[in-house]
Amino acid sequence: MTRKKSKQDALIDELLEDVKDPKDILGKNGLLKQLTKRLVERTLEAEMSNHLGYEPHEQKGRGTGNSRNGKGRKTVQSETGVIDLQVPRDRNGTFEPKLIKKRQRRLEGFDDKVLAFYSRGLSTRGIQEQLEELYGVDVSPTLVSNVTNAVMDDVRAWQSRPLSSVYPILYFDALFVKSRQEGPVKNKAVYLALGINLEGEKELLGLWIAETEGSKFWLSVFNDIKNRGVQDCFIACVDGLKGLPEAIESVFPETQVQLCIVHKLRNSFKYVPWKDRKAVAKDLKAVYGAATIKEAEHALDKFSDTWDGKYPAISPSWRADWERLTVFFDYSSEIRRAVYTTNAIESLNYSLRRMLKNRGAFPNDDSISKILYLAINRVAKKWTMPIRNWKAALNQFVILFGDRVPV
Repeated sequence: MTRKKSKQDALIDELLEDVKDPKDILGKNGLLKQLTKRLVERTLEAEMSNHLGYEPHEQKGRGTGNSRNGKGRKTVQSETGVIDLQVPRDRNGTFEPKLIKKRQRRLEGFDDKVLAFYSRGLSTRGIQEQLEELYGVDVSPTLVSNVTNAVMDDVRAWQSRPLSSVYPILYFDALFVKSRQEGPVKNKAVYLALGINLEGEKELLGLWIAETEGSKFWLSVFNDIKNRGVQDCFIACVDGLKGLPEAIESVFPETQVQLCIVHKLRNSFKYVPWKDRKAVAKDLKAVYGAATIKEAEHALDKFSDTWDGKYPAISPSWRADWERLTVFFDYSSEIRRAVYTTNAIESLNYSLRRMLKNRGAFPNDDSISKILYLAINRVAKKWTMPIRNWKAALNQFVILFGDRVPV
């Protein structure tokens, strides 16, 4: 038994009946562009009828003091290309279209396309080329700048928004971008703070731009998030930047600071030639991969006996940071995997670096903020929960931290 076609299906079939090539639909003068033009013009006519209070040629329109007065022409940019529209006018000049306002030159959705290209790291020239190739739209650099500049209001609102009072886990890291803000091109540090909130979801708290990365500026970051509402964090995961743990503890004194094991391994391998790298890595894995902190201490002692003669800097370095390297041993295996390394924020930085690799130097700090904000919003749509059994993890936090966990 065949299903009877709906009116919509029948209409679509009729429209597509003579289509032989995708360009007949999506091309510069394709069906989609014609339908967009027709739909917009019909909507404008309906708006005019609503404004005047009567349909065209109706008797009740006579003597009302206002009437249709022909049509004006208007060119707008759209996702399907440039569209020439006929916009109805009224005799009194009081008609204000809602779909396409006076002086509006872009249909809704066009700006989103520009921003989508921008968030993927395309330059102004690259965006121009893409719009021309895909939609036959020739846009000026000024238009692209105006569209992206409008994002700065969103960036400022996002950067100053109130934050939750408690984040069980926070990650801090920085990446570097090229900027011409003060003349010659230089690398600038972009500070990022990624949180795991009480629902177990990732949330980027903000981004901050400075000349270099250092614990002094990190201190201002911590004070900023505190001023925006953050009162407590259980575990802060950071790399080995000198002074960073002390800066965190000065603002959030009850927070446990976990140094990234992966960063520690990288620093350790600097002393080891390739021929011994595999053996050293295996013995260090016995340390951070131990089931308990006692076993980890025993494994480090064994490492010292084996390797201190050849590489005397490694085990003393681990012992000096031992208290902050072993925080994760207090927790279950799922929480351990989430906090023993800064991979959660490193993966974000990797995505941002990929997006930035084809860009040259940014003209100013605002341009850096715009593109990173848009890119972060795009990347965040694919985020998953870093701890799968979040309820079990939250119950552990309740047992360990009691009243510090909001109910």
